[in-house]
Amino acid sequence: MDDAAHADHDAVTVQGLDGACDAIVGMLAVSSKARPLVGITGPVASGKSTLADRLARRLGGLVLSTDRYLPDYSTLEDHQRDEPEFSDLARLSDDLAMLRATGQASVPVWSFHEHRRQGEETVRSEGPVVCEGLFALHDSLTSSYEVRVFVEAPTSTRWARWEAIERAGLRGWGVERAREARERRLRDGFEVL
Repeated sequence: MDDAAHADHDAVTVQGLDGACDAIVGMLAVSSKARPLVGITGPVASGKSTLADRLARRLGGLVLSTDRYLPDYSTLEDHQRDEPEFSDLARLSDDLAMLRATGQASVPVWSFHEHRRQGEETVRSEGPVVCEGLFALHDSLTSSYEVRVFVEAPTSTRWARWEAIERAGLRGWGVERAREARERRLRDGFEVL
């Protein structure tokens, strides 16, 4: 696999998901917290969710996606939807603190097909809480984590993944709309793919 993960704990760089999991597990081994927090970010389709899922399974933890805290898209212009100031990062911070303290929290449920929240659900974890997403390492959240990870992959790999996600109907945009969003970002000089 050509993905790389960079963890800020002594600036470790590793190749592949297994190497990243091993490095993160090693970093968490020195944590005294019952439910340590791990933040994972990177560009669209870089492997954030895959790494988070694998890590949570390995450690018996929970994945909490920043997607749950996205705004209702119908209330915003297209260019505002991916801006962190429109996501509910204060709520995410509160929910992470609650999960660390009690092992459970009521969190939003996000629909990629309707592009809005659809209620709440209670999540529980007795192990690490892995927060993943585009804004997981936002300045307002970084001090919460024992380990912070940036995942990257080549642009061509990320686009192929995003296209596969859209072809499978997992995000509700479709390939053409995803392509338009990618082109807009490239035109604007912000290459998130």
